[in-house]
Amino acid sequence: MPPTSRPLRKLGFLTIGLFDEADPRRGHESTLSIIELGERLGFDSAWVRHRHLQYGISSPLVLLAAASQRTSRIQLGTAVIPLGWENPLRLAEDLATLDLLSGGRLNPGVSVGPPMHYARVREALYPGTADAEDFSYERVRRLMGFVRGEQATDFSGTEGFEAFSDRVQPHAAGLADRMWYGGASLRSARWAGEQGMNLLTSSVVKAEESEDFAEIQLSHIRAFREHHPDGERARVSHGLVVIPTDSATPGQRAKYEEYARTRMPRTASPQGPARMMFAPDLVGSSAEIAERLAAHVAFREVDEVAFALPFSFDHEDYVQILTDIATLLGPALGRPSAA
Repeated sequence: MPPTSRPLRKLGFLTIGLFDEADPRRGHESTLSIIELGERLGFDSAWVRHRHLQYGISSPLVLLAAASQRTSRIQLGTAVIPLGWENPLRLAEDLATLDLLSGGRLNPGVSVGPPMHYARVREALYPGTADAEDFSYERVRRLMGFVRGEQATDFSGTEGFEAFSDRVQPHAAGLADRMWYGGASLRSARWAGEQGMNLLTSSVVKAEESEDFAEIQLSHIRAFREHHPDGERARVSHGLVVIPTDSATPGQRAKYEEYARTRMPRTASPQGPARMMFAPDLVGSSAEIAERLAAHVAFREVDEVAFALPFSFDHEDYVQILTDIATLLGPALGRPSAA
C-alpha cells in the first residue's frame, strides 16, 4: 500500500449510541461497554453523537461522565453538540466539570445553526424567545469565552456566607485547547481556523466549489490550516464510515455490504437545497480499506481519525469492527497496534 502523506498518529471511533425505547438502559450500557472495549483495544479516543428527540444519545456529557469513571486513558469526545439546543454558559459549566472528572480527557466538538425541525420544536425549546435566539458563530464565541475563563458577570466576592466568582466555575485549564468545531463548509473551516479551534471533518460536506467529495474536503482542511495560528500543525480529525470485514462472519459481511449498498445512491450527487455531499461507506478487508484511504486526497492530509460506526448494527458487530480497526486497519495506516 502506498503510504499516506501523514502516517496515522491518533486512532478514534464515533458511535451514535442507539437504544430501544422499551429498554433504553440496555442501549446506553452497550455504548459504555463499547467505550471500555475501545480503551482495552488501544484506541486514542471515543466520540459520541448527539441526538435530540430520537432514540440515540440525547445527553452525551452525562454518558461520558459515566464513561470517565469506567476508563482511565482514552480521550472522550462529542461529535458534535449542536449549540442551538444549548445555553453556552450552562454548557461551559458542564464541560468543565466533566473535564475535571475525566482527568483532562474531554474533547468537546460543537456546531451551530438552528435546531433540526426548529419550526416544530421551537415552542418547547424557547417559548417566547424563539425568534430572538442567535444560532450564529457568536454562540460558539460565547462558549469559548466562558471555557477560557473570560468574565461572565460583573459581580464577585462574598454575599452573606456564599462566595461568588465572576467567571464560570469550575475552570478546567487546557480544555479550550481541546475544543473542536464540526464544519461541513469552506466558511466554517476558515472560521474555526481563525478561532484557533480544532476541526472535525466527517463523511458529509457541502458541494460548494466542486462535486468531488475528497477534493471538497481537502479544500476545507487546507483553508482551516491557512487561517489557524498553528498552520500545518493545526489539528484535524477525519471521520468516514469504515467497516473492515477481516474477522466478520459470512452473515455479518452480507449485512455490511447491504448496508453500504442501500446508502450508496446518496453519494452520487449533492442532496437537498444545501447541496450536501456524502462519502461512500468503506466495506472490505483492512488492506482494501487502507488502499482506498491512501488514495483519498483529503485523508492524506490528516493524522487523526474518528472512524464512524454504522448507525443500526448490533453490539457484536461493533465489537468485531472495532477489533479489526484496532488490530489491522490502524497498523495498515501507520499506527502500531496497542491491542
